[in-house]
Amino acid sequence: MLYNPQLDTFICVAESGSFNRAAEKLFISPPAVIKQVNLLESSLNLRLFDRTHRGLRLTEAGESLLHDARYIIQYAKDSETRAANAARQSHGVIRVGSSPMTPAGLLVSLWPKLQKDCPDIKFQLIPYDNTPENAREILAHLGENIDVVAGIFDEKMLDLRRCAGLELTREPVCCAVSVHHRLAGKEKLGVEDLYGEKLMLIRRDWNHLVDQLRDDIWKNHPQIEIVDFDFYDTSVFNRCENEGYVLMAIRQWKDVHPLLKILPVDWPYTLPYGLLHAPDPSPTVQKLLNAVKKNLL
Repeated sequence: MLYNPQLDTFICVAESGSFNRAAEKLFISPPAVIKQVNLLESSLNLRLFDRTHRGLRLTEAGESLLHDARYIIQYAKDSETRAANAARQSHGVIRVGSSPMTPAGLLVSLWPKLQKDCPDIKFQLIPYDNTPENAREILAHLGENIDVVAGIFDEKMLDLRRCAGLELTREPVCCAVSVHHRLAGKEKLGVEDLYGEKLMLIRRDWNHLVDQLRDDIWKNHPQIEIVDFDFYDTSVFNRCENEGYVLMAIRQWKDVHPLLKILPVDWPYTLPYGLLHAPDPSPTVQKLLNAVKKNLL
């Protein structure tokens, strides 16, 4: 194990709010939990918790470590997977990154058309948490632990994340709403249907095409209130459902949240959607890309 397992105990204590509850979840004794936290604090020379008669409270150092600990653990696990993959030298296997926002269903649907040209290729799904840290790390190192990811992109994003993309479709920009929302009964939305609504758009500079949509709304449809957010993850979909907002989305995300419905909108905006891969892909990945171009493009 590449990381200190005391981090797992620290996260459990922070999430549980007490040593006793953490001990129950970890199936060890409370003194053992306290000992592991004390050892971690000692090794870091930091106080991670304030112990009060009301219970435990994270210090500022503890809050900072909690923010990074999950990423540290995930990165360590990914490193172990990369090493295992290298040891196996698994030729002919393409590792497909999969998360709620980057579902592997695209390749599954394409496979019948590609199989004739790629009979020896196999796919291995690599699930990951869709966090900003993971997204940056995975896209900048495609070809190491994950070979391809399906998703939205534009040239600016490819350059920023140091990866390449093969466009397969132009996905219409849709809107997601709660199944309880007043618009959920419609099969298609007009721009005017959004008047009086709060429309969640990802922050400026994420995608220049989304920025064009944003500017169009500001200029021509001030009746729509734009709500900014920083990154697409499950919390954004939860917020859309819980607060009754409208969320910019694409059809590929129809299964992200069971209580959201994705509706097409009568406007001209589309986004490139396809396979993200390393700028210098392996022969196996290049074979797949060639098959895609031959059969679909």
